[in-house]
Amino acid sequence: MARLLPRSTRWRVALFASLASALVLGLGAYWFVNALRDGVEAAANRLANEKAEAIAALLDAKVTPTAVAAQLGYGGYWITRDKGTDTGCPADRSTGAKVGQAYVYAPDCVLGWPFGGENTVVSQSGTTDGKHFVQASAPLDPLGLETVATAQRILWGGVPAAALLVGGVAWFAVRRSLRAVGSIRAEVDGIRARDLGRRVPVPDSGDEITALAVTMNEMLARLDRSVRRQSRFTADASHELRTPLASMRTQLEVQLAHPDRLDWRHSFENAVLDVARMEALAGDLLLLSKLDADQPAAREPVALADVVTGHVAARLPRDGVEVRTEIDATPTVRGHAGRLERVLRNLADNAERHAASRVTITLSAAGGEAVLTVQDDGPGIPAEHREAVFDRFVRLDADRARDDDGGSGLGLAIAAEIARTHGGTLRVAESPSGALLELRLPLA
Repeated sequence: MARLLPRSTRWRVALFASLASALVLGLGAYWFVNALRDGVEAAANRLANEKAEAIAALLDAKVTPTAVAAQLGYGGYWITRDKGTDTGCPADRSTGAKVGQAYVYAPDCVLGWPFGGENTVVSQSGTTDGKHFVQASAPLDPLGLETVATAQRILWGGVPAAALLVGGVAWFAVRRSLRAVGSIRAEVDGIRARDLGRRVPVPDSGDEITALAVTMNEMLARLDRSVRRQSRFTADASHELRTPLASMRTQLEVQLAHPDRLDWRHSFENAVLDVARMEALAGDLLLLSKLDADQPAAREPVALADVVTGHVAARLPRDGVEVRTEIDATPTVRGHAGRLERVLRNLADNAERHAASRVTITLSAAGGEAVLTVQDDGPGIPAEHREAVFDRFVRLDADRARDDDGGSGLGLAIAAEIARTHGGTLRVAESPSGALLELRLPLA
């Protein structure tokens, strides 16, 4: 069936519009013609009823058939005898018992009586004493019949013409609408990876094509942001990896150039530190790639109180910084225990790096969510940077060297992505002192 239809959308719409309009208009024309003819027949039927009832009423009033004929102006009549005697039915029923265009019979004579004819309607009535039965006919109005015939001729030719007209209008309307689609397609076809800033034209028609163009531009904007973000991410990752690689190469080259002047053990220790840093960075990048691809992890009930206590117990203390815990509830969430522990570790590492003397980890539940907060007593995060801290490779300390203590700038970005994949949120909350990061996860 699909092969029989034209491939062009314009022709398909025009074809279906023509067929649908022909069906609707044809049914409407059929109903209209029948309604006209029913009106003509109803008028003739009323006239026949009036004739039959008038004759029956006169007979009920004991008016003789002769007087009936004289009073109604009908010429010629024939009436049978009373019922129960000789029926008196005429031998030639086509001419007997006639009063004008009405026939008066005894009830026994009306059985099987042919009456009326083409373009006539027949009505019947009877006297109250049951002695006579009256049939009257009336011709259909010739003018009405001519009106019906004229309507039929007009509609026979008008319905196909109207269907073709509707199909043509649909063809031109779709063609006009698809011009905007063609412009959108041509613009999208010309967009390449280096010019994602281009946008498709938005028609001012305000219809579905406009909505399509707006959606297409929003998609291009998201794609542009994603490509820019990926490019920036690749550049930052390359920069982060280049630093330890350059350090290792320098140490190895110096060691080879002056094998008797440098401490091999110290050089190896520095090289191990650089390798560990690259290994950690590679692990962070791999985890981010999985989170970006929305690769699902095994979900199971996780008791956050156990995660907090286990992390704090295994955490190596830092000189001058105390890590406190305040567990006000024992909420359970569904998720990956290892990744949730990674969120807590990243938040605690970030807080400890900026704390003056204390880091406080609080766990509670509110509004159907588990609430985990990590607060330090450091300088805090300025309000204008509270969204940027979750970007990748972002460091707010401009004068801080990118050493092991400074981090790679991926910790909070990873924590925010893990929170998102668990259906939660991570944000910088208001705090009178220091920085307060709040993680919210739906309860299991």
